[in-house]
Amino acid sequence: MSGAPGGPGRAPTPSGGGVPPLIALAFATVLFGALVIGGLGGTSLLTGRDVISAPGFGQFPGVAGVVAAIVAFALVLWAALRQPRPSFWAGVWAAAACTIVYLAAVWVAGAVQTGDVVLPASVVERLVTGGFIFVVAGAALVAGWGGVALARSRGGRPRWPWEDDESP
Repeated sequence: MSGAPGGPGRAPTPSGGGVPPLIALAFATVLFGALVIGGLGGTSLLTGRDVISAPGFGQFPGVAGVVAAIVAFALVLWAALRQPRPSFWAGVWAAAACTIVYLAAVWVAGAVQTGDVVLPASVVERLVTGGFIFVVAGAALVAGWGGVALARSRGGRPRWPWEDDESP
């Protein structure tokens, strides 16, 4: 009947062009947050150590670190996703940025909460030597790569085999 790919009387279907950058950013950012929170909890469970354990430290420094890392992740990934063909190196840059920002935010929030600069520095040192920072970096690497992969994908929407059938 009609030569249009959507069938007779239907508008042609787009051939695909990737997920819009803002949607890829949203999915990747949510994934990053979930991986960080779940990963830190899982690492704590496996190692039998708290992520942050220091006298006078409450939950504020840890929460501030995760929130700051999520914001840093979103900013770095958004800069990459705005490009016509984003590079997968964005995951590496996001991992580096999130690692630095997470440690800095934990240190600053701990210093504000305790009024001391040495105790938060020892907490940051334990985050690095205890391996918890690798969870943050790994989560950013995986989620950043996933966000770029979504934006670069060229597939169309899922279709059932009979949707392409041109018979009436």
